[in-house]
Amino acid sequence: MNVTLADVARAAGISPSTVSRALSAPGMVNVETAKRVRRIAREMGYVSSHVPRQPAGPRTEAIGLIVPDIANPFFPPIIKAVQARAGALGRTVAVADVDEYAADEIRRAEFLASRVDGLIIASARSADEQLEELNDKLPLVLVNRQHPNISNVTIENAAGIHEAVEHLAALGHRTISYLNGPKRSWSNTQRQTAVREACAQNDVELIEFGPFEPQIQAGAHAADLLNASPATAVIAYDDLIALGVMARLTERGVRVGPEMSVVGIDDSPMSGMAYPTLTTVHVPGAHAGVQAVDMLLDLIDAHVEGEPSSPLQRSTQIETRLLVRSSTAPAPSRA
Repeated sequence: MNVTLADVARAAGISPSTVSRALSAPGMVNVETAKRVRRIAREMGYVSSHVPRQPAGPRTEAIGLIVPDIANPFFPPIIKAVQARAGALGRTVAVADVDEYAADEIRRAEFLASRVDGLIIASARSADEQLEELNDKLPLVLVNRQHPNISNVTIENAAGIHEAVEHLAALGHRTISYLNGPKRSWSNTQRQTAVREACAQNDVELIEFGPFEPQIQAGAHAADLLNASPATAVIAYDDLIALGVMARLTERGVRVGPEMSVVGIDDSPMSGMAYPTLTTVHVPGAHAGVQAVDMLLDLIDAHVEGEPSSPLQRSTQIETRLLVRSSTAPAPSRA
């Protein structure tokens, strides 16, 4: 029976992509790791082949990355991290932006499929069935979207959002609002659920508005709805909506913090530069990008070696935390 790269990886207790680099580009891994991998490969009788047993096409040494909106501050840290990690491992990255138009996501993916060895989709908006069909065509990793049959890196929203609700409750806020994100967003479902659970646990009344697109203009519209409600604090689906809320409240003469507390989610670079600075739930997007690249390279190596992909399909979660800044303050008395 032929010994595969995945067999060597299991024996060494490391990923197939690390074994591949240790054998083909030892300068990219720890010296001791490279020596150990070569020894194990020799003992097992592993013979590297330049011709894959079940090829999907010639190797391009490139990977694809699709994002919903390159202008949204949540995605640039992911893009930069993916490019940096892939570049360090000798891969090129092709980036596609679908401008929040979900119907374009699969079209762009199919266009890239024959031009890259694997694909990362951040905050995928497509239906589960469409993503599963795509996963059958090439190695695929999802970021900020869960799927039972596709490898994914997800954001564990609950911890940071529970901290946000507890923070507002401790400041005396008894009625808060949640501004929903897009209907098609998997993230919004997770965040909405976390807010509802946290409010119930802290005996806080919840008022929901939306859905809203992740844009500053949407936050400006939401602010007028908030002003007419009994809420004294708001948690927005993301920082862009929260920043729009803050801008419109200021226009209306409402002081952000003393008269209306505002919390965002994502910790985009803009959140720390706003006035007042925005209290937000930190989402480590750069770390998610690095994890996604490593996961994808494992799948690509297994694909080239002809190994079944299912044992390598896995899910990992990245934790969130609350960053308290100036946009939250003790609850005012509301008429």
